[in-house]
Amino acid sequence: MSEISLKIRVFGDAALRKKSTEVKTVTARHREVLSLMARTMYQDGGIGLAAPQVGINENMIVVDIGSGLYKLINPRIIEKEGKQAIEEGCLSVPGVCIKVPRARKILVKALDENTKPLDIKAEDLLACVLQHEMDHLKGKLIIDYASLLDQVKMKKKLAQLKKRARHEELSESETKSCKLQL
Repeated sequence: MSEISLKIRVFGDAALRKKSTEVKTVTARHREVLSLMARTMYQDGGIGLAAPQVGINENMIVVDIGSGLYKLINPRIIEKEGKQAIEEGCLSVPGVCIKVPRARKILVKALDENTKPLDIKAEDLLACVLQHEMDHLKGKLIIDYASLLDQVKMKKKLAQLKKRARHEELSESETKSCKLQL
């Protein structure tokens, strides 16, 4: 099997705004993509990555907050409880940090890479990361949660990202401004 090369897409790339499709049958290609997504996430210092962030619009995410790697296919939230708001960064919107309101506890149902059904009871950081990555599957970005004031403040930064997404790599200082890179 030829190895696929994955590159994180940056704000301005149309793939980030497309709604992802359900994976009907898990294949060797899906398993390979999930492994490459995990490698890409680790290389870029993230703790979560969704398939649209690498230009693949299928319902797949990888997450590792330090307690083990999850490779999830067709994840969906079944239950939500409580509230939290953590300042989030995003590998696809480098240099932008937004405090995003999310559920504090969630129950997620998904398939693993071997089509085994999973139930994940997540809270706090893990719940936040799962919700962030699942937003990507719907074409939603952290900037969609920004207040009007924050939108005005980041307008110039987003214009720069959009322009640079097509032309050049971003420096490390431009990509690492948030503690939480998802």
